[in-house]
Amino acid sequence: MNLAASTLHLLDRPLEQVFPDLLGLGTRNIELADSGHHALNPKLVERLQELRASYDLSYSIHAPYADTNLAADDDLIREWILKRIRASIRFASDLDAACVVVHPGWTTATDRFMKGRAWELNLRSLNWLLRYAEEYGVDLLVENVPDSMPYLLVSVEDFELFYAEMEYEMGMVLDVAHANLRGEVGEFIRRFRDSIRHVHVSDNDGETDQHLPIGDGGIEWGRVMDRLRGNGFSGWVVVESYSEMPRCLDYLSPLI
Repeated sequence: MNLAASTLHLLDRPLEQVFPDLLGLGTRNIELADSGHHALNPKLVERLQELRASYDLSYSIHAPYADTNLAADDDLIREWILKRIRASIRFASDLDAACVVVHPGWTTATDRFMKGRAWELNLRSLNWLLRYAEEYGVDLLVENVPDSMPYLLVSVEDFELFYAEMEYEMGMVLDVAHANLRGEVGEFIRRFRDSIRHVHVSDNDGETDQHLPIGDGGIEWGRVMDRLRGNGFSGWVVVESYSEMPRCLDYLSPLI
């Protein structure tokens, strides 16, 4: 396993302004949050390529998720959303990124009149994006998400149905904090051991997705890491806490 840090904790400032903060962390594995102040563009990607060469950095990319419903009912809106995700995939290819993380779609107000349409559109979008990512040599992974929104892939049961119906094979990102809200961390690791290729971590109280520093919530991190290791997981463990990133990395380092 390899520790990594998300730029999410620095999203209040433009990405170029926080380069010194990133280089000062105890890891050279960085997940770029392709959103807000950190939204990628060709010029920024060129700068990130220079940093990678100079400081031996490795990247992964978290595609935008706030406005990118892969199950949007309107065809024109959904096409623009897919266009934005395609840009993340191309940037990932330019940066030789470890993977691109996407959130699944969610149901909308029209789903009550067309039951199951959002689910089908989500499958269609992800299958299409998988083919696109394959053309660019990029590993596209879908994340389990919290149920504070009407997301389509939240529970172990959701993912079992998803994998039964997907046309193409797709790896997943296990977000430990999200799974903890449902008490399903162990079940996710057990049932999807062959699909988990990337892990997100932050802490919470089991009730709200708080993105607390590691160790400040109720998650038993030693047990989680032991389970992942026991299943042969050897990918990135990306810290997504909103604060105290150096302390989070120090906490997890001896556990992995």
